[in-house]
Amino acid sequence: MTVTGRREADGARALEALRDESASVRLRAALAVGSAPDPRFVAELVERCAVEPEFFVRDMLTWALTRHPVADTLPLLLDEARSERAQARSQALHSLSKVGDPRGWRAITRGVLTDADDEVARSAWRASVLLVPEEEEAALAAVLVTQLGRGGHATQLSLSRALIALGDATAPALDLAKRAADPVVRAHALATERLRHDPDTGFAFALEEAKRTVALGPAADGAGGT
Repeated sequence: MTVTGRREADGARALEALRDESASVRLRAALAVGSAPDPRFVAELVERCAVEPEFFVRDMLTWALTRHPVADTLPLLLDEARSERAQARSQALHSLSKVGDPRGWRAITRGVLTDADDEVARSAWRASVLLVPEEEEAALAAVLVTQLGRGGHATQLSLSRALIALGDATAPALDLAKRAADPVVRAHALATERLRHDPDTGFAFALEEAKRTVALGPAADGAGGT
């Protein structure tokens, strides 16, 4: 068998192994595909990200994608970010953040930033602050603050981290959110503001303090008049 023939056979075996019942076999296959990049693998890697049940295998699949030329991966990932499947959207956004090409910003729409699926939204938040052009930072912050108060601890922490990563661009939108009618939104905004100024404060502590502040009324949380 020629060298080319052996490579094609190895590639076929690796692609087949990505569908194996064993997670450890799928993990090794993703590692092998990433270690020997081939344009033929890209579509299968993207598809496997959409259906792979194990986090650590999905992470290796994303790594394998980053080993391939951006020209091969970017178009497929941009399409996948609009998929009807929530995991496909989430993993595509995650992969775009790891690829790091500025053109990935095209996938960061209001739709994914406010996606009904928490994992998709969290992936979009993380990707957005890595890919956002400087001139779009304030507009991004304005969309992100509309999600304050959403979900449980992990989701709220992800959003706070994204807002904090935007730096000073976050301030105007966060100031408005601190005066929101919804006390849950107001508390989340106050907790995020505290973390901006004191990163060593734990999120759970900052949020509980913010809830107490909100419960004490406008004079305490700064939302009232003079």
